[in-house]
Amino acid sequence: MALSGKKVAQFDIKSDCDVFHELWKTNPHHIPTLSPTTYQNCQTLEGEAGTVGCVLLWHYFHDGKDSTVKTLIHEIDEAKKSITFKALDGSDILEFYKTFVVHVHVDTHGSDNLVTWTIEYEKLNPDVPDPDTLLEFFKKVTKDIEAHHLKN
Repeated sequence: MALSGKKVAQFDIKSDCDVFHELWKTNPHHIPTLSPTTYQNCQTLEGEAGTVGCVLLWHYFHDGKDSTVKTLIHEIDEAKKSITFKALDGSDILEFYKTFVVHVHVDTHGSDNLVTWTIEYEKLNPDVPDPDTLLEFFKKVTKDIEAHHLKN
């Protein structure tokens, strides 16, 4: 069984892709307000939101428990409208995974607005499950943000 893997999920949204991208890039501390059943808090620990090198601490609810993840904004690609977050030491997620990287990318194809979540990971051992439930988590967050933007 392979310890490294990659999971991808893509969701159509009716809201504006640029607004979604900017939210994750420059205003991640607003996400708990938009999706309060998934994220409880987001704090900037180092650097400035919207810049590579920024360290964020996320408090979230997943698989029936409160968890935390400290992430580094590893890469921002404005041309591709993508942001890469890398889990850092002190994160609950690293109890199961040696490495854990999340990419969120938005794109417009004709009249379709798409959000793509990609998780790249390396398990600590073969008994650790693939992070499929986290893709469901990101789907919920995406739909919550979409609903908020369509309402306003």
